[in-house]
This record gives sequence, structure tokens and C-alpha cells, in this order.
Amino acid sequence: MAIVDLQTARSLPFWRSPAMLLILMSAAMPLAFATWSALLNNFVIERANFTGVEIGWLHSVREVPGFLAIGVIFVIIFMREQVLAVVSLLMLGLATAVTAWYPSFGWLMLVTVVSSIGFHYYETVNQSLQLQWLPKDKAPRMMGWLVAVGSGASLLSYGLLVATWDLFDLTYNTVYMIAGGACMAIAIYCAVMFPQFEGELQTKKMVLRRRYWLYYALQFMSGARRQIFLVFAAFMMVERFGFEVHEVTALFLINFVANMIFAPMMGRAVHHWGERNALIFEYTGLIAVFLAYGGIYFFGWGVVLAASLYVLDHLFFALAFALKTYFQKIADPADIAPTAAVAFTISHIAAVFLPALLGYLWITSPGAVFGLASAMAGMSLGLALMIPRHPEKGRETIFSRPRHVPAE
Repeated sequence: MAIVDLQTARSLPFWRSPAMLLILMSAAMPLAFATWSALLNNFVIERANFTGVEIGWLHSVREVPGFLAIGVIFVIIFMREQVLAVVSLLMLGLATAVTAWYPSFGWLMLVTVVSSIGFHYYETVNQSLQLQWLPKDKAPRMMGWLVAVGSGASLLSYGLLVATWDLFDLTYNTVYMIAGGACMAIAIYCAVMFPQFEGELQTKKMVLRRRYWLYYALQFMSGARRQIFLVFAAFMMVERFGFEVHEVTALFLINFVANMIFAPMMGRAVHHWGERNALIFEYTGLIAVFLAYGGIYFFGWGVVLAASLYVLDHLFFALAFALKTYFQKIADPADIAPTAAVAFTISHIAAVFLPALLGYLWITSPGAVFGLASAMAGMSLGLALMIPRHPEKGRETIFSRPRHVPAE
């Protein structure tokens, strides 16, 4: 496969451009992962008899490859990032396709590890490729559109799931096979139809820069807080309110419609108002959402509020790309790939043990789990206030002053 530098790539037709490759990969990943997520809670409760303890352990194990995402640094010594992204999508698609073959704790742990390696390695290199390939002045808006593309792909698969689950009496295995197969097909197309794009030469060793400390801290808190939502928010809808597959899927459907509409607007907002204001808005909203989640258990608030909060939660998390563009503005271009891997590992430190530990707290006091998430969002808000209005290399925090930063 031909290697094409980014300057030359601008002359290629759009259907073979780096932007089109990012769009296709952004569509492929959620076809597998979002379908797996939508069916998971019903599948493990109905077929594998999971409780909060087992689901906590499953998600803790799922996050181990995320914690080991730093291994990407060593993989890209031998494999180009673009190739690794495609291989990772193939792993994710394959694992999704076979998820329902054996509804046992051991099998689900095995396929979850395989799919998780694919998901986390893809997300790591995809973040790196976005930051390398997208110009800084266009990155927030383009990332907003990529979020919308992923939501659109999920909307298509979820819409079909809602419309056909009862009508055709679909099985979990059928849906998982179709979703995983679609992801694999797109990955193969990406491998065959696109040249290898050559960006800035990346440092192929672990990079830890003192001046990136705020970015690392925000990544850590984001990973810890997000795990509580990913593991327990949808689980609550099934366990407490008895949501069935088509109802959970309909809720996801609403999320993706909202993201398709609002994600491009969020991209423009980040471009106009800056990463600092966008993240302050996100974390303030998440504090309120998680406190309201806790109120559902402490005060008996109903299912309509719970479903509304779930949609709001997703919308606030869609602003997470502001953290990526903050790093893009302060980073040395050669640091993007290794720092993406380091950041993914940092964001999964708490994720490895938090779901399992909180699984035990969940069976005692579910409201306390969401109270803890609200406290984490508050800590993230405090960190976001340290981001300058116009971050750049040499002005990474409000405590620093513009200065020349020598090559490290």
C-alpha cells in the first residue's frame, strides 16, 4: 500500500482522504461496541443471571486493556498507527460477533477482554490520528462531526433493532453477529481502499512531560467518573425499572439522535468559547446529573426523570473532545501518539478496580455510587478552572506564563 504524506493527501478525492478514513472508522466502532453495550445488561441478567457483583467484575476486567493501552507505544514500533486502528476494529468486530455463543461468566469474560483490546487500542490510535491529521483551527468542529457520524451509525443499527427485535423475534446471537460482522466489513474496506497516510514522525517511547500534568489529571478524573456512568446508569434502568431490550435500545436511540443534532454545535461552541469554558459547562452539568441520579434512589423519583438524565448524561460526555483539543494546542506534534497511549492508561487506572469495588457498594446503596460520581465531577470542575482561556505550548495552565519551550 502506497505511503502518502498529508500535504499530498489534500489532492486526493474526498472518498480516499484522511478525513473520510476517520469518518468510516468512526462509524465502524459504534456498530459493534454500542450494540454490545445496548444488549449487554439484558443479556447478562436474562441469560447469565448476573447481579451487580458480576457486572462490576466484568467491567473491571474490560478496563484492564485500557490500563495497558500504553502498550500501543511498543506496537507502533513495528506497526503503523493506521494499520493498528484497522486491526483493532477487526478484533472488536470478531469478539462482538461471538459474544452470545456461550452465556456463561467465563466466556463473557474472555470475549470481553478480546473486544476490549480492540476497542481501547483503536480509541488510542484514533485519538492520535485525529490530532495529527486535523488542523488545529478545524479540529473542534471536525471532532464534533465525527461524534455525529458515530451517533448516526449507531442510530441506524439501533433503529433497526428497535423496529425488528419483537417483529422478527430476534435473538441476542443474531444481533451480535450482524453488528460485529458490519464492523469487520468496514475495517477490511478501510485496509484495502486507503493509502497509508504519513503525518509528523512520532516519538516511539513513553513520554511523560511535567508541563502536561493538568491534562493527565483531567484524564484520570474523566476515566474514573465515566466508569460509574458506563457501568451503572444503564444497569439501573434494567434492574430498578425493568427496562426490556427494545426499551433500553430506544433510550440509546434517543441519545444518538441528540448527539447527531448537538455534537456539531458543540464542536462550534468549543471553537468559539474555548476548551476551558466547554469543560466547565460539562462538569457543572455532570454534577447536577449525578446528584439527580442519587435522588432517584434516595427519594424514589421516577423512570421519566431517570431516562431524561441518561440522555443529558450522554450529551455532556459528548463534550469530552474538548480535552483532546486542549492537548493538541499545548503538545509537541511528535508527542501526540505516545501521550495518547499514556493518557489512555492514566484514564483507566481507577477504571480497573472501581467498577468491581462499586459493585459491592451498589448492592448496599446505589445512590451512594452516584454521589461519589458527583464528587468526582466536582474535582474535574476544579481542575478545568486551571485551563487558560487560550492554551498553547508554554501556557498549559493559568499558573504558567507564555515562554519558549525547548524541545524535550
